[in-house]
Amino acid sequence: MLQMFSLSPIELEALQLSLKVSLWAVAISLPFGIAVAWLLARWEFPGKSLLDALIHVPLVVPPVVVGYLLLLLLGRNGPVGGWLHDTLGLTVAFSWQGAAVAAAVMAFPLMVRAIRLSIEAIDTRLEHAARTLGARPIDVFFSITLPLAGSGIVVGSILAFARALGEFGATITFVSAIPGETTTLPVALYGLAQVPGEEGAAIRLVILSIAIAFAAMFISELIARRVRRRISGA
Repeated sequence: MLQMFSLSPIELEALQLSLKVSLWAVAISLPFGIAVAWLLARWEFPGKSLLDALIHVPLVVPPVVVGYLLLLLLGRNGPVGGWLHDTLGLTVAFSWQGAAVAAAVMAFPLMVRAIRLSIEAIDTRLEHAARTLGARPIDVFFSITLPLAGSGIVVGSILAFARALGEFGATITFVSAIPGETTTLPVALYGLAQVPGEEGAAIRLVILSIAIAFAAMFISELIARRVRRRISGA
């Protein structure tokens, strides 16, 4: 029974890579997620609906489409990927960094939506009062808006982490399945599902993926409640 749930070196490597990719995906997207959420929540400008729709496109198109577009853009022959390779010597496609970028793009809409809803729930009179007292817009943002949106930022980050952890389509299209480099949990599970006699390993990865996702959602709710309680009691 214990052997059934003991991870092999390959499975452990896939778990470690998935956690690294997911954490980097959140780190990459969080500053942009906060900025875009604040822009959509607090400003009216031409093309706002277009920007909102564009941000949510990864939620409705096949992930393979996103991965292929990333390959065209960030591949070595792409406009951005070619420049990165020729100028900085960086190769994004077919690397774990590329897997993090693909996961960040796919998780970005969930992050933005959670943070935006949190910012929209803030009483704008608090921000206006701070401005009338002489606070600069940037001071208002960091001292009032950002702290009060804390629960949304936490929830958005953990939702993005969970989404990044389960990303498959864009990842395998953009970075392929390179052992030790881009073989995350979903990619490893897909590979094991194609091999006869590897049902036990596949089941272990399924259970592991569900457990991590459930833990992430449970922790996000606990943290969000604590943040809301602290803000309401302040």
